[in-house]
Amino acid sequence: MKIHEYQGKEILKKFGVAVPRGTVAQTREEAEAAAKDLFNAGATGVVVKAQIHAGGRGKGGGVKIAKSVEEASDIAGKILGMTLVTHQTGPEGRLVRRVLIEETLPIAKELYLGILVDRGEGKPVFMASAAGGMEIEEVAAKTPEAILKQYIDPGLGLEAFQARKIAFALGLSGAQVNPAVKFLTGLYRAFLETDASLVEINPFITTTDGRVFALDAKMTFDDNALFRHPELRELRDVTEEDPLEVEASKYNLNYIKLDGSVGCMVNGAGLAMATMDIIKYAGGMPANFLDVGGGANADQVAHAFEILLSDKSVRAVLINIFGGILRVDTLANGVVEAARKTNIQLPVVLRLEGTNVQEGKKILKESGLNFTIAETMKDAADKVVAAARS
Repeated sequence: MKIHEYQGKEILKKFGVAVPRGTVAQTREEAEAAAKDLFNAGATGVVVKAQIHAGGRGKGGGVKIAKSVEEASDIAGKILGMTLVTHQTGPEGRLVRRVLIEETLPIAKELYLGILVDRGEGKPVFMASAAGGMEIEEVAAKTPEAILKQYIDPGLGLEAFQARKIAFALGLSGAQVNPAVKFLTGLYRAFLETDASLVEINPFITTTDGRVFALDAKMTFDDNALFRHPELRELRDVTEEDPLEVEASKYNLNYIKLDGSVGCMVNGAGLAMATMDIIKYAGGMPANFLDVGGGANADQVAHAFEILLSDKSVRAVLINIFGGILRVDTLANGVVEAARKTNIQLPVVLRLEGTNVQEGKKILKESGLNFTIAETMKDAADKVVAAARS
């Protein structure tokens, strides 16, 4: 689950991480009042930042500096309601529904900090670079030596010597090391105690008067741990997510929208990846990743089918199931129920193996619906790609 920058900064503040003073606003009037409060509190300028779940906002025109209350109000009025297009939103962009009004700071250096889980090592890893303010993927591709990695033993946490090592590697002055250690320690505690999968500060800045701040904040959380954090679940903004992905999450389905024309329904992430690969091998393009899971029931399968058909780019559907916990006859009943409910006109190809496969095939054949049953994955891929093209 992703959250907005302003929400991430509110969380980080609770763990002692220094962030600029700021207030979120959903209207021009709220933005004007927030800017006025900051100027009255001594700010020399404010920055108006669009709040969407995407990077590259500045390049897209979603981050502007104002030197007066009136200018801040004018900028907020233009950003609110705009469709902001960045390299991460795609050409369709994202509608800006809120802005963060934040004090400007006298920046001396822009640096990068991030924490994520290195699955290969089985540990969290702190990443730091002096090349802040840039896309870290670009830095990693062009100058990988510019990124310091500090692995953290989960049992020990971030130790003081590791935090000092990061601070010195970033070129911080002696007077900035202790504040930086406090900052880094708080950042790791926030990562750990919220079950985050990513915490990214880009840029992490030093100011001309020697302070350190998180000028930006990106946090994502492990969905599987959200049952422990009801307060974090409330931060979810479904308007920033694909509507079909939101609908799928209501039924514990794993759905990701893609750009092709072949809708896929599969049980198991590994089988889903293999299915998408073989569709590509057959000359087609998958329209989605949809994993109904090993323990899906007929109702979940029916909802999954409806979600697939809600995507207008889908021209044919491939259902590839290996029945284990999810028996093939259960799957077949769900597919028949959904097909009748939606009055489907699209070609549907099924490749079925596993528990109760013969019973499942019998249900499909006796349904009176126009299903095509394939014998192998290759046969299924060839048939569904041909159907999508026709």
